[in-house]
Amino acid sequence: ARVLYPGLPQHPGHDIAARQMEGGFGFMLSVQVTGGEAAAIKAAAHVELYKRATSLGGVESLIEHRASIEGAGSPCPTDLLRLSTGIEDVEDLYADLDQALKAGHA
Repeated sequence: ARVLYPGLPQHPGHDIAARQMEGGFGFMLSVQVTGGEAAAIKAAAHVELYKRATSLGGVESLIEHRASIEGAGSPCPTDLLRLSTGIEDVEDLYADLDQALKAGHA
């Protein structure tokens, strides 16, 4: 999987994000899932803590397969999952995403 998050130093927009986002980089990130669209959809279906929903989020962590929501002609890559992190324990969220990504390849 490839993580797209401006808080990561290797992100192409990291420098500008660091100048614009004083105090942190926020709670939104995207993951491009190895295995393409089918693996991304399967991974999203296997989350346990994340809720499958479209929103910028709140206290609950959310996950969505944006290309499915937008439909045919979406400019969003079909292997991409968008995540909005809530207030759950970070280790629990990491474990949930890890098991879901592994399930996407099973």
